[in-house]
Amino acid sequence: MGVQYPYIDLHCDTLNYAWQHHAEDIWHLEGSMTDVVRNRAGGCTLQLYAVFMPCDADIERYTRDYPGDEAYIAALHGIWQRTLNAHGDVIAQALCMSDAEENAKNGRISGMLSMEDGRAVQGSFENIRRFYNMGFRMMNLTWNFSNCFGAPNSEDPAVMAQGLTDFGKEAIGYMNDLGMIVDVSHLSDGGFRDVAQLSRKPFIASHSNCRALNPHPRSMTDDMIRVLADKGGIMGVNFYPPFLSEDVRKNDMTIDDVSRQLRHRINTGGLECAAVGTDFDGISGELEVPASDRMPWFFDELKKRGFTSDELDHICRKNAERFFRETLG
Repeated sequence: MGVQYPYIDLHCDTLNYAWQHHAEDIWHLEGSMTDVVRNRAGGCTLQLYAVFMPCDADIERYTRDYPGDEAYIAALHGIWQRTLNAHGDVIAQALCMSDAEENAKNGRISGMLSMEDGRAVQGSFENIRRFYNMGFRMMNLTWNFSNCFGAPNSEDPAVMAQGLTDFGKEAIGYMNDLGMIVDVSHLSDGGFRDVAQLSRKPFIASHSNCRALNPHPRSMTDDMIRVLADKGGIMGVNFYPPFLSEDVRKNDMTIDDVSRQLRHRINTGGLECAAVGTDFDGISGELEVPASDRMPWFFDELKKRGFTSDELDHICRKNAERFFRETLG
């Protein structure tokens, strides 16, 4: 089966997977959901590779010692650089959409770095710039814990209502000026409202689903989806089973689940806000689409469920391409 819909994936945790398994690079990883080989086979033209900042519970489960945040970031960045150095004929870094287009002309797929949880910023604009200079172009302001930017998603209404800190509010303008994309996945509802009010550029929910279909606080309300879309933002559909349906204990992901999520965000925010943010290598469960080399089949199945070719083109790449042009150039 040929690749019918080349696509952009807004979020994966493959660098963390590689670090946990002592891999030198992400060319081919045994047991992972995606790597360079699988992405090329699946038609991924641009992959956002997150540097996920683990919490204490994650660190306790790791099979290697955690070296501290700065050394960990450096280690994952090193894995990324070794991948580029060893396999530059196949994959190249993209710092903007123009880079990705140039890479495609030269027969290469692209990768871009993002940071999942801005805690390592530690309230310093200099740190934001330092990460930007390292190649990071997108940052989740929070993960599931409060940090210098603000409060995370939470089942506690009081936490969910909290907005950005004073630093977080200032940082939005700084990130806009610098060219660092603001990612609201994992952020509290109050924080989302602050970003929507303060950001002069489109912002992103790289791997979030719709709360109308899934009651988990990680998912976004219809009002949030409309605001995101009105600001020119996009929203990547997350494949994690507990984020897909009414049952937050669900352990299996089906294409029907994802199809409903995509259709709802299109019906709510319009076609131009829908995108792909699989969360591969950061999720678990029984997945009907278990790896990136199965994405061509996934898109074929969406077409069987009534998605038109134009809709799929927008979901797969056009919306993300437009977003990156507007935010990064």
